[in-house]
Amino acid sequence: MSGFLFVVPPLVGHINPTVGVAAELAARGHRVAWASADPGLVRRLAGDEAVVFPCAGPVLTGEDGVRPAELRGPEALKFLWEKFLVPLAEAMAPGVRAAIGEFGPDVVVADQQAFAGGLVAERLRVPWATSSTTSAEFTFADALAGMPKVADWLDTLLHDLRGRIGDPSGTADPRFSPHLVLAFSTPELVGPGAGAGAGDRIRWVGPSMATRPTSADFPWTWLDPARATVLVTLGTANTDVGARFLAECRDALRRRADRVQAVIVDPANVLGANGDLDDLNDMGEKDDKDDKDVLIRSSVPQLPLLERVDAVVCHAGHNTVCEALWHGVPLVVAPIRDDQPVVAGQVVDAGAGIRVRFGRVTAPKLGAAIDAVLHEPGYRTAAERIRATFRAAGGARAAATHLEELAAGATPSKEAP
Repeated sequence: MSGFLFVVPPLVGHINPTVGVAAELAARGHRVAWASADPGLVRRLAGDEAVVFPCAGPVLTGEDGVRPAELRGPEALKFLWEKFLVPLAEAMAPGVRAAIGEFGPDVVVADQQAFAGGLVAERLRVPWATSSTTSAEFTFADALAGMPKVADWLDTLLHDLRGRIGDPSGTADPRFSPHLVLAFSTPELVGPGAGAGAGDRIRWVGPSMATRPTSADFPWTWLDPARATVLVTLGTANTDVGARFLAECRDALRRRADRVQAVIVDPANVLGANGDLDDLNDMGEKDDKDDKDVLIRSSVPQLPLLERVDAVVCHAGHNTVCEALWHGVPLVVAPIRDDQPVVAGQVVDAGAGIRVRFGRVTAPKLGAAIDAVLHEPGYRTAAERIRATFRAAGGARAAATHLEELAAGATPSKEAP
């Protein structure tokens, strides 16, 4: 029996992929614990029984409640690192040190944006693995070779951070463990040559799918088997900017009501708040009986629902994209910020979807894209091809085996367990 400590930021999209891995390790008899700035969030996603060591740091209301929505490009990158990632690492470091001291893990599993995990583990001489919850980080790392000024700036930030919370003589990039990098995707989606800068320590395990606790009371009988079903979601991080886009989606899908019905996830009720809907119920949702074409919900049980839908319209968030493709569902992607343009490019290059412009797309253009992914067979064929590679990669089971190998002092196998 070995001990595994998962160090995660307070971000839903970075915790969810590790939940299945932790559950698999626990099922194999290993000790599992977490270190996070938001223990409540971890327990909500991993279960009330999860052992969580608290760390200091911001507690966010969504996947990203820190960066101003209007920031883009280099300014967004600078803000992310200087105002969030580096301060988060410094705030979490004492809690991570205490967790390692009390729990005594054989391996630390550090999220690629929870730098304290890798740096503290390196300082304490504990083997550590990286949990890479978005493959865009590999693309960005590879691209730094062509951006020497940006690379130097990041190197300086990480060098100074290591001096404050890690081993000043260490050399490891806290985003890429020298021992093991678990990538929750496959090269067939990410593209050839991705991750070359991280060497041969990457293990492509595909999405980690696990049963999630959910309070969503979904009206399954509302779904009409005679029509195609489209799911529209912008995740939990983009409710502040989604009103116009969701309204265009709703209009495009209502125009296709004779052959398509839609489920739109609207957690902030931006459609109702803008007066686009009337007759909302007490929960701020459209009553099922009022609209048989578009169902608007504040939340949905996404994984079970994906088994019943024919296309997904989304922001190209890594988890949403991978979950859709896990089910062989083609996509219309409208990236907003962060890693989303990179992930959207992966979808398009793989042939599994169409990209539209989030800020400018209109209902007619959205409708044309939706029609294409629903009715042109090439998109579904590509999505099903990615689905096959995802399922063959092993997911949580493969990730757990690689971590067991690391705990035993062996080099993790390159083959999917």
